[in-house]
Amino acid sequence: MRRRVTFSRNFTVSLSRTCVSHCKYCAFQTHQPHLHPPDEVERLLDEAVKRRAKELLVLTGDRPADHPGVRARLDALGFDDFVAYVAWVCERALERGMLPHTNLGALSRDELERLRRVTASQGLMVESLRDDLVAHQGSPTKDPALRLETIRAAGELKIPFTSGILVGIGETHDDRVAALRALGDVHAEYGHLQEVILQNYVPHRRYHGEEPADIATQAADAYWRTGLGEPPQHATPPWASQVTLEELEDLIAFTAEHLPGVGIQIPPNLSEHWPRLVAAGATDLGGLSANGDHISPEHPFPSPPQVRKRMAADNVAVAERLCVYPQYLTPEWVDPAVLDVVTAKYWSFIPRGSSGRREQRTIRRDLVPAAIAKGRNGDALSEDELTALLAEDRPEAIEDLRQAADELRAEVAGDTVTFVVNRNINVSNVCTVGCAFCGFGQSRRSPDAYEHSRADFVRRVEDAVDYGATELCIQSGIHPDWGLDDYLGWLLLAKETAPQLHLHAYSPMEIAHMVDVSGQSPAQVFAQLREAGLGSTPGTAAEVLHDGVRERISPNKLPVARWVEIIEASHAAGLRSTSTVMFGHVEEPWELAEHLRVVRELQERTGGITEFVPLSFIPFQTLLGRTHGIEEISREENLKHTAVFRLALGRTIPNVQASWVKMGLETATEALRWGVNDLGGTLMEESISRLAGSQHGVRLDPPATHRRRARRWPAGCGAHHAVRGARPPSAGRRRLRARRRRPGSPWVYASPGATFSSDRTGGSWSETLWLSPVRPRS
Repeated sequence: MRRRVTFSRNFTVSLSRTCVSHCKYCAFQTHQPHLHPPDEVERLLDEAVKRRAKELLVLTGDRPADHPGVRARLDALGFDDFVAYVAWVCERALERGMLPHTNLGALSRDELERLRRVTASQGLMVESLRDDLVAHQGSPTKDPALRLETIRAAGELKIPFTSGILVGIGETHDDRVAALRALGDVHAEYGHLQEVILQNYVPHRRYHGEEPADIATQAADAYWRTGLGEPPQHATPPWASQVTLEELEDLIAFTAEHLPGVGIQIPPNLSEHWPRLVAAGATDLGGLSANGDHISPEHPFPSPPQVRKRMAADNVAVAERLCVYPQYLTPEWVDPAVLDVVTAKYWSFIPRGSSGRREQRTIRRDLVPAAIAKGRNGDALSEDELTALLAEDRPEAIEDLRQAADELRAEVAGDTVTFVVNRNINVSNVCTVGCAFCGFGQSRRSPDAYEHSRADFVRRVEDAVDYGATELCIQSGIHPDWGLDDYLGWLLLAKETAPQLHLHAYSPMEIAHMVDVSGQSPAQVFAQLREAGLGSTPGTAAEVLHDGVRERISPNKLPVARWVEIIEASHAAGLRSTSTVMFGHVEEPWELAEHLRVVRELQERTGGITEFVPLSFIPFQTLLGRTHGIEEISREENLKHTAVFRLALGRTIPNVQASWVKMGLETATEALRWGVNDLGGTLMEESISRLAGSQHGVRLDPPATHRRRARRWPAGCGAHHAVRGARPPSAGRRRLRARRRRPGSPWVYASPGATFSSDRTGGSWSETLWLSPVRPRS
């Protein structure tokens, strides 16, 4: 699974900087009365909404109400104490759809409990267990026992909590380890630490007569706008201790070992070498505050786009999270009033399978055994039955699912595993639709936009012929300048270059675009496409055939009825199609059940769908994945869904495909035990999954496929390769011969009926594989 690092899109309100402590490293504190009045708070909250913040970070000094001036202001505002004022601020944030995270210093159990009702999470740095540090002289609230007591009380109250250590304030390596061990012990008892911050100390100047929040905002505005700026360098005080990058890397490794499953946060604004710390195992960058770091105001956080650009160089995906980590988004950990805001605005961050992602529905687990039996028999399943199967998580039931899907596969498709030697050609990535799940489409003015020339296209077709392809798959974005003649032109050019190739081209979205710009009917458009050489239609652009889902992930996409209309018109024109589903994002089980109903009923009407292609969502480089907290679906969930798809379709669609580009070749191989009988295409060139962040390659050579199949089945027990689109012999087993057209060229496959014997120079593989009859695509 690909590495990814998270952050929270937040906005900071320093409600009061008045503090009873005198920490020598702190430039935030003041010992004068400081309190933002309600009208200023409201203004800041409105600004936070404009900046699209999901988290409101409320920072304060320790026990500000101990100062008579702050106490008097609270009295004048009608608040019994400071925590009551903080709670009022949090309520105003919740009203605006922001989730509060408070960091108020050491608090009593009662204060923590009161804040729990209006916060999504809370935090307190333990900093160090040393009680004799020079940096903490005159700071009663930095007593380690007091701070651990607060952290422990938060655990008892089931508050999702953030803590951490401050490194470089005079402590030793052993002191740091001891503090992390103490946090690990508390977490082992209560399980409430969602992340640990490893924060390195950076010297600051004093800000007498200045407002650190204003300095931080100005620095952030400049840095986010230009990406330019050097943080100031100040002399390290004598009480500080040196911290090397190697020591921070060691601390990251120690934290990962002793607090497994807990996020490891490193502040990216306090070290220019933060990418190295991510590479060492840090999992989180904290809150990239739109109005800067109020604790270190001259050290602005990088913006989310700046972070993504830098992490892309290291092949690390960057995704937003909420201030409360997903595993805590349950009524047990989060107050119902706060969880209501998550459900209403940020439901996609709630883990798959949890209640409350969109609506409450009763999952009829009692239906599962009978539903599996019905599916195995090929009978149509009801919405409730499909929903129960898709939501199933009991290992014994999932194994029953797998066995039933495998048996149905054997009955309907036999033991022949097929794939097609093909090439993808994505002629242009210019697209006007703007799907949130897509990393491929670009605006016409984007520097990453492209459009192949006719010469480029011809070269790709010729490469496909040299490779031994039997099929071209041609799809593009929805190009605003293309008309029907342009689409016909690419088909004619392909047929002129390689008339022997089967052309599998143009998604229903592209067809709908041709219909719209030409003013012709779908039947008229398909007649011309077929005349130009079109052999079959990809059933892509389906995503989830539920209009509610489509409106959430791509409101400009064609609606379900239009998709069905296009595919039916293709079948009516004598052009068969595939059918796809993209799952593992924001859809709910009952919405996926509706997709399966639509596909099955369509196939029962037309019989024109050759194969069903499940496509698991790749979140890493897509808007949906970056901003909606969606993680890549697990291998186990992917396989379970595949088995359900086989049972849901029954005997209507014989071929179910595993997308090795999406799930990886290892999982695709395992999927052959979960109802799959087809491995798709060798592709040669694949852009859509790759640009979404898939790491499973763009080409699969036929010999690699043979080797993988040979590891599963012994020689002679069935076909390992069959070419779709070319009719094999109707009876008996035949051998297939592989040869290379010239030294160093890819393997190509001769017509069925010849002896297959192959050995590659160097002895990397040598085998004999059998070809059995398989139904062609067209």
